[in-house]
Amino acid sequence: MPRKPAPAAVRKSRPKPPPPKPKKRDGRRPAGSASRNRSGATAKSAILPPPPGQGKRGEQGYLAYLLRQAQAASRLSMERALASLKVTPPQFVVLTMLRAYPGLSGAELARVALLTPQTVGVIIRNLERSGAIARTPHPVHGRMLQWTLTRRGVRLLDGCRRHALALERRLAAGLSAKSQRMVRRWLSRIATDLQES
Repeated sequence: MPRKPAPAAVRKSRPKPPPPKPKKRDGRRPAGSASRNRSGATAKSAILPPPPGQGKRGEQGYLAYLLRQAQAASRLSMERALASLKVTPPQFVVLTMLRAYPGLSGAELARVALLTPQTVGVIIRNLERSGAIARTPHPVHGRMLQWTLTRRGVRLLDGCRRHALALERRLAAGLSAKSQRMVRRWLSRIATDLQES
């Protein structure tokens, strides 16, 4: 015979599950809310950093970090601008230095371009392969090679400079001529003072 169901009073009641934690519209829990990990311990959610220009990434931040942040943003902007010419910012720096100081060796290029000798070696090989630079032996030290721009290199650098000048205008936007001089003087002094120490 089939078993009859037990009366309602005798049935074992199942415990109700706890209500879910409130979530934001994007599915994340609100900042500071506690969540349980597998071990059962509660852990507070991480505090998200502010965007550039705010908090410690703005006027309250350390000067060294703000310099690094500004340099990273400037480099990224330059990378995007030079991508159409298939030139990297370090290559642009090397081309610029060879126009300003023709006949530099690889070691001298590394010093003035603020790059490692290994990086400059790769850049030189790529620029020479593309026909942008040419080498000549040093008149005194025969083993030392001097590098100069070719006509192709001059044209390539001119195209790069148009993008660089556009970025320069963006960097100087909102600064008076006096403020620009102060900023240039401050940055130059940092380079010389820290190098000496």
